[in-house]
Amino acid sequence: MRHRPSATWRQATDRAFTLIDDGRYEDAGALLTRAADLEPWLPESWYNLALLHKFRHDWEQARAAGLRAVALLDRDTGAPDWWNIGIAATALQDWPLARRAWQAYGLRMPAAQAAAPSDAPVSMALGSAAVRLSPEGEAEVVWGKRLDPARLEVLSIPLPSSGRRWGEVVLHDGVPHGERVAVDGGTFPVFDEIELWAPSPVPTWLVLLEAATEADRDALERLAADAGYAAEDWSSSVRLLCRSCSESRMPTDDGSDASRDPHDQGEPGHPGHLSHRSPGALWVPERECGIAAPAGLVRGLLDSWVADSPDSRDWRDLEEVC
Repeated sequence: MRHRPSATWRQATDRAFTLIDDGRYEDAGALLTRAADLEPWLPESWYNLALLHKFRHDWEQARAAGLRAVALLDRDTGAPDWWNIGIAATALQDWPLARRAWQAYGLRMPAAQAAAPSDAPVSMALGSAAVRLSPEGEAEVVWGKRLDPARLEVLSIPLPSSGRRWGEVVLHDGVPHGERVAVDGGTFPVFDEIELWAPSPVPTWLVLLEAATEADRDALERLAADAGYAAEDWSSSVRLLCRSCSESRMPTDDGSDASRDPHDQGEPGHPGHLSHRSPGALWVPERECGIAAPAGLVRGLLDSWVADSPDSRDWRDLEEVC
């Protein structure tokens, strides 16, 4: 029979989460360990410890506490304990446990995954989403492709201040903080990054372009994509948002293609767009562009772009920034 936790357990737990909010993880850990000693039969004791270890990125401990929590559950599927185990298992590349966790939570695994070797990475085509890089610092929301419930491959070119690169895979949390809404009504969740899961060897470059028209700019983005890399007009694709707006239900700027929608940089104020968005007659030829490409390829890409239309295109001041 389950009993209500003691008042001492509740007080220790409440105090621990106050300390977690203040970033005092060590002190919170001592209180949550005490709570687990007081009520070891309570799944919430171990769930709370697993959550703390997730905040600390101590994945071995998060996995161990999470497994103790689910062993005490009185329901088969849907418990958030399993989701946290899925994140910890993904961080540790414990793929058998990750599959078990997602299925226990209630997610359907693709047939190909059911037949895959147990040590093969989880692969689930979950569509596009956005991720907030460095959510506790100079946050930036970028677009990417979800590889499974806890990983996203970054497809935008992040600003150099983020320390992230195009093509990197980040581990993200399970509860979205915000949405981006397309003109057609499609919605895309915004997840918070937990940590870098797989780095990218592809550097980020900043270059100043002279592009007479939007079509000239688009041609460089296509040329980079055809080469297997990326170019992004930061003059158009970056907007500044306050934290409240960034974490709310925000419309995309063009809504036509989520992968090309502006990514956002969080600011305490609300200054609007970082740069001009100047279609048609208001187009400004000088553009700040980010390029993700190897050092041996980037100049050739730019020169090829100019060679296709030398009267309307030029570039200067190429610099590796991340």
